[in-house]
Amino acid sequence: MGDERQDATVELAGGSVQYVDTGGSGPVVLFVHGTPGGCDQGALMGAFLADAGFRVIAPSRPGYLGTALHDGNASPAQQAGLHAALLDHLGVDRFAVACWSGGGPSSYQLAIDRSSRVTSLVAIAAVSKPYTFEHPGQERILFGRPGTWLMKELARHAPKSTVKMLTTEEGDLPKAQAKELVETIWADEAKRDFVLRWLDTVTGRRKAGFDNDREHFPELALDLAAVAAPVLLVHADTDSDVPAEHSEHAQALLPHAQLHTIEGGTHISVWTGPDDERARDRIVEHLRGS
Repeated sequence: MGDERQDATVELAGGSVQYVDTGGSGPVVLFVHGTPGGCDQGALMGAFLADAGFRVIAPSRPGYLGTALHDGNASPAQQAGLHAALLDHLGVDRFAVACWSGGGPSSYQLAIDRSSRVTSLVAIAAVSKPYTFEHPGQERILFGRPGTWLMKELARHAPKSTVKMLTTEEGDLPKAQAKELVETIWADEAKRDFVLRWLDTVTGRRKAGFDNDREHFPELALDLAAVAAPVLLVHADTDSDVPAEHSEHAQALLPHAQLHTIEGGTHISVWTGPDDERARDRIVEHLRGS
Protein backbone atom coordinates (compact mmCIF):
# COMPACT_ATOMS: atom_id res chain seq x y z
CA MET A 1 0.00 0.00 0.00
CA GLY A 2 1.61 3.21 -1.15
CA ASP A 3 5.30 3.90 -1.77
CA GLU A 4 6.14 4.63 1.85
CA ARG A 5 9.52 6.12 2.66
CA GLN A 6 11.37 5.90 5.92
CA ASP A 7 10.38 8.54 8.43
CA ALA A 8 12.54 11.62 8.88
CA THR A 9 12.85 14.32 11.55
CA VAL A 10 13.39 18.00 10.81
CA GLU A 11 14.17 20.89 13.15
CA LEU A 12 11.80 23.84 12.69
CA ALA A 13 11.26 27.09 14.57
CA GLY A 14 8.39 25.46 16.46
CA GLY A 15 10.43 22.39 17.37
CA SER A 16 11.36 19.05 15.89
CA VAL A 17 8.84 17.27 13.67
CA GLN A 18 8.95 13.62 12.69
CA TYR A 19 7.12 12.75 9.49
CA VAL A 20 6.68 10.23 6.69
CA ASP A 21 6.62 11.50 3.11
CA THR A 22 5.46 9.01 0.48
CA GLY A 23 7.25 11.12 -2.09
CA GLY A 24 4.70 10.81 -4.86
CA SER A 25 4.44 13.36 -7.65
CA GLY A 26 0.70 14.00 -7.29
CA PRO A 27 -1.16 16.63 -5.27
CA VAL A 28 -0.11 16.85 -1.63
CA VAL A 29 -2.33 15.59 1.17
CA LEU A 30 -1.31 16.23 4.76
CA PHE A 31 -2.63 13.32 6.83
CA VAL A 32 -3.03 14.16 10.53
CA HIS A 33 -3.26 11.16 12.87
CA GLY A 34 -5.53 10.50 15.82
CA THR A 35 -5.24 10.05 19.59
CA PRO A 36 -3.05 8.15 20.21
CA GLY A 37 -1.09 7.88 16.98
CA GLY A 38 1.96 9.10 15.12
CA CYS A 39 3.44 9.39 11.66
CA ASP A 40 3.29 5.59 11.38
CA GLN A 41 -0.48 5.72 11.85
CA GLY A 42 -0.89 8.56 9.37
CA ALA A 43 1.15 6.71 6.76
CA LEU A 44 -0.84 3.51 7.27
CA MET A 45 -4.25 5.19 7.19
CA GLY A 46 -3.27 7.42 4.29
CA ALA A 47 -1.84 4.58 2.18
CA PHE A 48 -4.98 4.37 0.06
CA LEU A 49 -4.45 8.00 -0.92
CA ALA A 50 -0.86 7.28 -1.93
CA ASP A 51 -2.17 4.36 -3.99
CA ALA A 52 -4.55 6.81 -5.69
CA GLY A 53 -1.64 9.00 -6.77
CA PHE A 54 -1.43 11.60 -4.01
CA ARG A 55 1.76 12.57 -2.21
CA VAL A 56 0.89 11.87 1.42
CA ILE A 57 2.82 13.68 4.14
CA ALA A 58 2.10 12.28 7.61
CA PRO A 59 3.63 14.07 10.63
CA SER A 60 3.69 12.98 14.25
CA ARG A 61 1.88 15.57 16.33
CA PRO A 62 3.76 16.91 19.40
CA GLY A 63 4.25 14.30 22.09
CA TYR A 64 3.95 11.38 19.69
CA LEU A 65 6.97 9.31 18.71
CA GLY A 66 9.80 11.60 17.58
CA THR A 67 8.03 14.98 17.71
CA ALA A 68 8.90 16.65 21.01
CA LEU A 69 6.16 18.34 23.04
CA HIS A 70 6.77 21.72 24.69
CA ASP A 71 4.80 24.81 25.71
CA GLY A 72 5.13 26.34 22.24
CA ASN A 73 3.42 23.53 20.33
CA ALA A 74 0.92 22.03 22.76
CA SER A 75 -2.38 23.61 21.69
CA PRO A 76 -4.30 22.69 18.50
CA ALA A 77 -3.62 26.19 17.15
CA GLN A 78 0.12 25.83 17.77
CA GLN A 79 0.09 22.37 16.21
CA ALA A 80 -1.65 23.81 13.14
CA GLY A 81 1.22 26.28 12.84
CA LEU A 82 3.69 23.41 13.09
CA HIS A 83 1.88 21.53 10.30
CA ALA A 84 2.18 24.63 8.09
CA ALA A 85 5.86 25.07 8.99
CA LEU A 86 6.59 21.48 7.95
CA LEU A 87 4.97 22.04 4.57
CA ASP A 88 6.92 25.31 4.21
CA HIS A 89 10.11 23.36 4.86
CA LEU A 90 9.15 20.81 2.19
CA GLY A 91 8.41 23.56 -0.33
CA VAL A 92 4.67 22.86 -0.48
CA ASP A 93 2.45 25.91 -0.99
CA ARG A 94 -1.06 24.54 -1.55
CA PHE A 95 -2.28 21.24 -0.14
CA ALA A 96 -5.28 19.25 1.00
CA VAL A 97 -5.72 17.96 4.53
CA ALA A 98 -7.10 14.63 5.70
CA CYS A 99 -7.48 13.85 9.38
CA TRP A 100 -8.82 11.13 11.62
CA SER A 101 -10.23 11.30 15.14
CA GLY A 102 -7.96 13.40 17.39
CA GLY A 103 -6.32 14.91 14.32
CA GLY A 104 -9.47 16.98 13.83
CA PRO A 105 -8.74 20.01 16.06
CA SER A 106 -5.37 20.97 14.56
CA SER A 107 -6.61 20.18 11.03
CA TYR A 108 -9.69 22.38 11.33
CA GLN A 109 -7.51 25.13 12.81
CA LEU A 110 -5.03 24.78 9.95
CA ALA A 111 -7.86 25.23 7.43
CA ILE A 112 -8.94 28.36 9.33
CA ASP A 113 -5.48 29.89 9.69
CA ARG A 114 -4.15 28.99 6.23
CA SER A 115 -7.33 29.36 4.18
CA SER A 116 -5.45 30.46 1.06
CA ARG A 117 -3.32 27.31 1.13
CA VAL A 118 -5.73 24.54 2.14
CA THR A 119 -7.57 23.37 -0.98
CA SER A 120 -9.88 20.89 0.73
CA LEU A 121 -10.36 18.96 3.94
CA VAL A 122 -11.50 15.42 4.71
CA ALA A 123 -12.43 14.89 8.36
CA ILE A 124 -12.85 11.20 9.21
CA ALA A 125 -14.56 10.50 12.54
CA ALA A 126 -12.91 13.72 13.68
CA VAL A 127 -13.19 15.60 16.95
CA SER A 128 -14.82 18.99 16.23
CA LYS A 129 -16.00 20.23 19.63
CA PRO A 130 -15.17 19.75 23.33
CA TYR A 131 -14.27 16.13 23.94
CA THR A 132 -13.50 14.29 27.17
CA PHE A 133 -11.74 10.92 27.25
CA GLU A 134 -13.95 8.53 29.21
CA HIS A 135 -11.40 5.88 30.22
CA PRO A 136 -7.92 7.39 29.75
CA GLY A 137 -6.30 4.88 32.10
CA GLN A 138 -7.12 2.00 29.78
CA GLU A 139 -5.36 3.61 26.84
CA ARG A 140 -2.37 4.83 28.84
CA ILE A 141 -1.54 1.21 29.70
CA LEU A 142 -0.63 0.74 26.03
CA PHE A 143 2.23 3.22 26.15
CA GLY A 144 4.51 1.33 28.55
CA ARG A 145 6.63 -1.66 27.68
CA PRO A 146 4.25 -4.20 29.29
CA GLY A 147 1.28 -2.86 27.34
CA THR A 148 3.19 -2.78 24.07
CA TRP A 149 4.42 -6.34 24.64
CA LEU A 150 0.93 -7.55 25.52
CA MET A 151 -0.66 -6.13 22.37
CA LYS A 152 2.04 -7.65 20.18
CA GLU A 153 1.57 -11.03 21.83
CA LEU A 154 -2.21 -10.85 21.45
CA ALA A 155 -1.89 -9.97 17.78
CA ARG A 156 0.60 -12.79 17.25
CA HIS A 157 -1.09 -15.60 19.17
CA ALA A 158 -4.78 -14.60 19.15
CA PRO A 159 -5.25 -12.39 16.07
CA LYS A 160 -8.95 -13.09 15.61
CA SER A 161 -9.67 -12.31 19.26
CA THR A 162 -7.72 -9.09 18.79
CA VAL A 163 -9.87 -8.13 15.80
CA LYS A 164 -12.98 -8.92 17.86
CA MET A 165 -11.75 -6.81 20.79
CA LEU A 166 -11.06 -3.82 18.56
CA THR A 167 -14.40 -4.09 16.76
CA THR A 168 -16.26 -4.27 20.07
CA GLU A 169 -14.43 -1.29 21.57
CA GLU A 170 -14.60 0.99 18.51
CA GLY A 171 -18.24 0.46 17.55
CA ASP A 172 -21.57 0.50 19.36
CA LEU A 173 -23.02 -2.47 17.48
CA PRO A 174 -25.56 -5.13 18.44
CA LYS A 175 -23.89 -8.44 19.24
CA ALA A 176 -24.96 -10.17 16.03
CA GLN A 177 -23.90 -7.25 13.86
CA ALA A 178 -20.53 -6.99 15.61
CA LYS A 179 -19.95 -10.71 15.10
CA GLU A 180 -20.76 -10.38 11.41
CA LEU A 181 -18.34 -7.48 11.05
CA VAL A 182 -15.57 -9.43 12.80
CA GLU A 183 -16.07 -12.34 10.41
CA THR A 184 -16.01 -9.98 7.43
CA ILE A 185 -12.74 -8.41 8.57
CA TRP A 186 -11.19 -11.77 9.36
CA ALA A 187 -12.10 -13.19 5.94
CA ASP A 188 -10.57 -10.22 4.11
CA GLU A 189 -6.75 -10.34 4.12
CA ALA A 190 -6.33 -6.60 3.51
CA LYS A 191 -8.71 -5.61 6.32
CA ARG A 192 -7.25 -8.16 8.71
CA ASP A 193 -3.73 -6.94 7.96
CA PHE A 194 -4.79 -3.33 8.43
CA VAL A 195 -6.24 -3.98 11.90
CA LEU A 196 -3.19 -5.85 13.13
CA ARG A 197 -0.80 -3.22 11.74
CA TRP A 198 -2.95 -0.39 13.12
CA LEU A 199 -2.62 -1.78 16.64
CA ASP A 200 1.12 -1.11 16.47
CA THR A 201 0.36 2.60 15.92
CA VAL A 202 -1.34 3.09 19.28
CA THR A 203 1.34 1.58 21.53
CA GLY A 204 4.80 2.75 22.57
CA ARG A 205 6.09 6.34 22.81
CA ARG A 206 2.77 8.18 22.75
CA LYS A 207 1.96 8.99 26.39
CA ALA A 208 2.97 12.68 26.30
CA GLY A 209 0.87 13.37 23.21
CA PHE A 210 -2.10 11.48 24.60
CA ASP A 211 -1.98 13.37 27.91
CA ASN A 212 -1.65 16.66 26.04
CA ASP A 213 -4.71 15.93 23.88
CA ARG A 214 -6.58 14.92 27.02
CA GLU A 215 -5.75 18.32 28.52
CA HIS A 216 -6.71 20.45 25.51
CA PHE A 217 -9.68 18.69 23.90
CA PRO A 218 -12.25 19.38 26.67
CA GLU A 219 -11.77 23.12 26.07
CA LEU A 220 -12.01 23.17 22.27
CA ALA A 221 -13.56 26.26 20.73
CA LEU A 222 -13.06 25.94 16.97
CA ASP A 223 -14.43 28.67 14.71
CA LEU A 224 -15.68 26.18 12.11
CA ALA A 225 -17.66 28.86 10.27
CA ALA A 226 -14.31 30.36 9.23
CA VAL A 227 -13.25 27.26 7.24
CA ALA A 228 -13.35 28.33 3.60
CA ALA A 229 -12.26 25.03 2.00
CA PRO A 230 -14.79 22.39 0.93
CA VAL A 231 -15.04 19.71 3.61
CA LEU A 232 -16.06 16.07 3.38
CA LEU A 233 -17.10 14.64 6.74
CA VAL A 234 -17.05 10.85 7.06
CA HIS A 235 -18.47 9.14 10.14
CA ALA A 236 -20.03 5.85 11.18
CA ASP A 237 -23.36 6.30 12.91
CA THR A 238 -22.40 3.69 15.52
CA ASP A 239 -18.90 5.01 16.28
CA SER A 240 -18.41 4.49 20.02
CA ASP A 241 -15.13 6.39 20.31
CA VAL A 242 -15.90 9.77 18.72
CA PRO A 243 -19.71 10.00 18.42
CA ALA A 244 -21.19 10.89 15.04
CA GLU A 245 -22.55 14.09 16.59
CA HIS A 246 -19.07 15.58 16.12
CA SER A 247 -19.48 15.45 12.34
CA GLU A 248 -23.11 16.58 12.58
CA HIS A 249 -21.96 19.54 14.68
CA ALA A 250 -19.29 20.39 12.12
CA GLN A 251 -21.70 20.09 9.19
CA ALA A 252 -24.06 22.58 10.82
CA LEU A 253 -21.31 25.21 11.09
CA LEU A 254 -19.01 24.64 8.13
CA PRO A 255 -19.90 26.81 5.10
CA HIS A 256 -19.10 24.12 2.50
CA ALA A 257 -19.52 20.62 3.91
CA GLN A 258 -20.97 17.28 2.92
CA LEU A 259 -21.50 14.36 5.30
CA HIS A 260 -20.95 10.75 4.26
CA THR A 261 -22.49 8.46 6.88
CA ILE A 262 -21.43 4.84 7.25
CA GLU A 263 -24.24 2.76 8.70
CA GLY A 264 -23.33 0.15 11.29
CA GLY A 265 -19.59 0.78 11.45
CA THR A 266 -16.84 1.57 13.92
CA HIS A 267 -14.26 4.28 14.50
CA ILE A 268 -12.08 2.84 11.70
CA SER A 269 -14.88 2.03 9.25
CA VAL A 270 -13.23 3.80 6.32
CA TRP A 271 -10.69 0.96 6.34
CA THR A 272 -12.61 -2.00 7.76
CA GLY A 273 -16.31 -1.21 7.79
CA PRO A 274 -19.41 -1.89 5.72
CA ASP A 275 -19.01 -0.44 2.24
CA ASP A 276 -15.54 0.86 3.12
CA GLU A 277 -14.42 0.94 -0.52
CA ARG A 278 -17.25 3.35 -1.33
CA ALA A 279 -16.17 5.61 1.53
CA ARG A 280 -12.56 5.64 0.33
CA ASP A 281 -13.68 6.31 -3.25
CA ARG A 282 -15.75 9.25 -2.00
CA ILE A 283 -12.72 10.64 -0.18
CA VAL A 284 -10.47 10.34 -3.25
CA GLU A 285 -13.14 11.95 -5.43
CA HIS A 286 -13.47 14.87 -3.01
CA LEU A 287 -9.71 15.45 -2.90
CA ARG A 288 -9.33 15.22 -6.65
CA GLY A 289 -12.17 17.67 -7.10
CA SER A 290 -10.24 20.31 -5.19
